[in-house]
Amino acid sequence: MKATRSPLFTIFLTVFIDMLGVGIIIPVLPALFFGSEATMLGVGVDDATRNLLYGALLASFPLLQFFGAPMLGSLSDRYGRKPVLLISQIGTMIGYMLLALAIYWQNLPLLFFSRMLPGFTGGNIAVILSSIADISDAQSKAKNFGLVGMAFGLGFILGPTIGGILADDTVVSWFSHATPFLFTAVLTLLNVVFVVLFFPETLRTRRTTRINPLTGFRNLALSFGTPNLRNIFIVVLLLSLGFTFFTQFFAVYLYEDFAFTEKSIGILFGWIGIWLALTQGLVVPLLSKRFAPQTILTYSILALSGSLVVILLPNAAWAFYVLNPLIAIAQGITSPNLTATISMQANEEQQGEIMGINQSMQSLGQLIPPLIGGYLIGIDNSLPIWVGGGLVLLGWVFFVWFFGGKARG
Repeated sequence: MKATRSPLFTIFLTVFIDMLGVGIIIPVLPALFFGSEATMLGVGVDDATRNLLYGALLASFPLLQFFGAPMLGSLSDRYGRKPVLLISQIGTMIGYMLLALAIYWQNLPLLFFSRMLPGFTGGNIAVILSSIADISDAQSKAKNFGLVGMAFGLGFILGPTIGGILADDTVVSWFSHATPFLFTAVLTLLNVVFVVLFFPETLRTRRTTRINPLTGFRNLALSFGTPNLRNIFIVVLLLSLGFTFFTQFFAVYLYEDFAFTEKSIGILFGWIGIWLALTQGLVVPLLSKRFAPQTILTYSILALSGSLVVILLPNAAWAFYVLNPLIAIAQGITSPNLTATISMQANEEQQGEIMGINQSMQSLGQLIPPLIGGYLIGIDNSLPIWVGGGLVLLGWVFFVWFFGGKARG
């Protein structure tokens, strides 16, 4: 009898291509609003307006994802993971093409729309995580989620570096801020072809669930109203809030306080990605063999909070290459173990739904910091990172409070 091929490799490649595109964005979007060559708003816009518009742009993606992702998660339970993943990828590809055009035409409304469309269709990560849950048992979940995390890390090794180089006209004269997004659109098109040809359907039992654009609000009510969900999703929300403050405003901090360029930010994030990939590819599987996810989280969340604060200590650019790996290691350990803990709260037929709820909480956590952070950077560029570290610390307090006894048991 012919053995069934594991879908992990195709899932890994799909996530890698997807995250390569996401990573390319990191050094480029802040450059449109900040730095010496910021062009999107022109010279007549005051700093307060610039900060608020940048925050609103960052918030537009998770706002639409809050409504779209849980719908796609439920659709994947009903129709399968593969067709929903294709819808998500096509929406993402169109978004990248429109983003390049918005930059080329200097069109701010189109820039916002180009982030909102893939936000609404961007349930691909929830679908991928559901696919991992479909093929994993309780013992292998953290390891398999760590494999997806390794693909994240590898995408971040190459993505930001490629984005920084493709946006730098000193490398090639016709490179511009739009070039990375045209490249990403092509990558996403290749990803669509790859999913069509090679991505296996992992859903074994289809489940009819109600599809509603307000499902995100229902998910919030469900997550806070159900005892076994409420506790873990409070932690998810706090960690998402805290880490988003860091990811969305660290590049602004580097641009404004250390005069980084797109290329130098891309190289730094590539360095971070190396550590993230090594952590999730090597460290997480070793830890998952010896410790339960809740035990690991008791220590890794605290380490993540401390590393976010430590990153503010350097007064020289080279020090970021020493300290940023601490964040990558702590986050690399925390993320797959937190996802495994969430997955364990639902049965096999509900994986798409619970990952949709998880995506709703993540989207809410990614929505609020840009709106507040635009105001905070007007006070001090480091303030969003301080707030982020504090929220992650609060998340650790809640986790120990809710799960400390289980972790020790």
